[in-house]
Amino acid sequence: MARRHAVPKGTSSGVYRLLDANLNRCREGLRVLEDTARFVWDDQGLFRTFRRERHRLDAMVRSRYPDLVAARNSQEDRGRTVKEGGRDGVDAVVAANLRRCQESLRVLEEYDKIFPRNAAREFKRIRFRVYALEKRIIHAL
Repeated sequence: MARRHAVPKGTSSGVYRLLDANLNRCREGLRVLEDTARFVWDDQGLFRTFRRERHRLDAMVRSRYPDLVAARNSQEDRGRTVKEGGRDGVDAVVAANLRRCQESLRVLEEYDKIFPRNAAREFKRIRFRVYALEKRIIHAL
């Protein structure tokens, strides 16, 4: 079983909410990309790559999951009512979800630095792998 991370004294539930929201955002974006590679492009290599990154992210934060869920307040989250724009096809869906992953990984990387035994380095590695995947995908499109 993974060891629980110590939480710095005075860490607010808002920080946990921020981490939880960005972890969810990143996993969701990776899932959209994974399913696009699997079903739309029929690209098993890319499918497996996105799946591996999603599972890696999950394994990194699994020990924090109870704390993150405990801090979650999705019913009162002001962001839940923000309307998203439409998409002009698969390319736009892919681009939006690549950016979603990259941006959320950057937030995770920055905020994770406040925790002892942080995973910020691994969030950064994943973010740069997503950048490389974006270049590969955009080039192929």
